[in-house]
Amino acid sequence: MKKAIPVIALLASMIIWSVSGIAIKHALAVLPPFTMIILRFVPSVLLMLIIGLICRKSTLFGLQKVALRDLPLFLIAGFCQPFLYYLLETFTYDSLNSPTIAEALLSTSPLLSPLFAAIILRERVTRNNIIGIVISTAGMFMLLLVGSTYFAIGNYWGILLAFAAVSAAIIDSLMMKKVPARYTSLTFIFYAQLISLLFFIPIWLWREGVGALTSLDWSQLSTIHSPLSIALGCTAYLTVFASVIAFILFCAALRQVGVTQANAFNNIRPAFTAIWMLLFFGEHMPLAKWIGMILIIFGLFICQKQEKCNNL
Repeated sequence: MKKAIPVIALLASMIIWSVSGIAIKHALAVLPPFTMIILRFVPSVLLMLIIGLICRKSTLFGLQKVALRDLPLFLIAGFCQPFLYYLLETFTYDSLNSPTIAEALLSTSPLLSPLFAAIILRERVTRNNIIGIVISTAGMFMLLLVGSTYFAIGNYWGILLAFAAVSAAIIDSLMMKKVPARYTSLTFIFYAQLISLLFFIPIWLWREGVGALTSLDWSQLSTIHSPLSIALGCTAYLTVFASVIAFILFCAALRQVGVTQANAFNNIRPAFTAIWMLLFFGEHMPLAKWIGMILIIFGLFICQKQEKCNNL
C-alpha cells in the first residue's frame, strides 16, 4: 500500500491538471492573460501561507524558512515554472500554426526527463522506464494527433520554444527532487510560486495593469452563469486545485519515486482531458484515440514496474 500512495498522488494531480486547459480556455475568454495569472497565483500564495502557518508542524503542509544556502534551488524553480514555462508556452502557441502540433511538442517532458535526471541527478533509469515511456508517449501522440487535419508548422522557432518550455518544466522537477528532504512539499511550492509571482507582476503592470481589472463588468457577478462569473470560477479552480493541491501532491510523489517516473505520468493528462471532453462536451472519440489511451496506461504500468537488471 505504501508504494501505491505516490502513484495515487500522481494520478490525482494529473486528473486535476487535465481540467486546467479547459478552465484556462474559459477564463481567458474574459480575462486578459497576465491578469488571469495574477488572479490565479496571488490567492494561491496567500492560501498556502495560511495553510502553512496553521499546519506548521505538519510534514506535508508545514511552512518553513528557507536556509540561505538552499535559496538558489528555490529561485531556479520559481523562475522556471510557472514563470518561464508559461511565457514560453504562450510564444509556442503563437509561433506554431497548429495548436495540435504545439500541444504534442509541449507534452514531450516524459521523453526528455530521463536524460535530465540521469545527467544532473544521477538518477537510476531502467530499461522498463525507457520502454514504458516510449510506449506511453506513442499513445499520447495517437491521442493528440489522430483526427486532426491541420498540421502546418508555421515559424520553426516555435519548435525550439516548445522544447525550451518543456526543459524549464523538467528543471523545475529536478529542483523538487534536489531540494533537501527536510523541506515540506508546501514549502517548496509556496516559495516557487511566490518567486514566479515576483517575475509576473512587473510584466502584468507593463502589459495590462490595474486597468485590466477596473475595466471588467463586475456587475455580471450577480448572475452565476455570466461570462465573468464562469471565468472567475475557473480561475478559482486553477488557484485551489491546480496551483495548490495538484502541485503539492506531485511534489510529494516526485520526491519519493524520482523525476523520470513522476514525469512519465504527464502522458496520461491528455487521456483524462479527452474523457472530460467526451463526457461533458460530447467530443467524438474514434477507435484510434481509445487505443492511444490503452497504450498510455500500459506504458505507465511498464514504467513503474521494478526490475532487477542494471541501469542503462
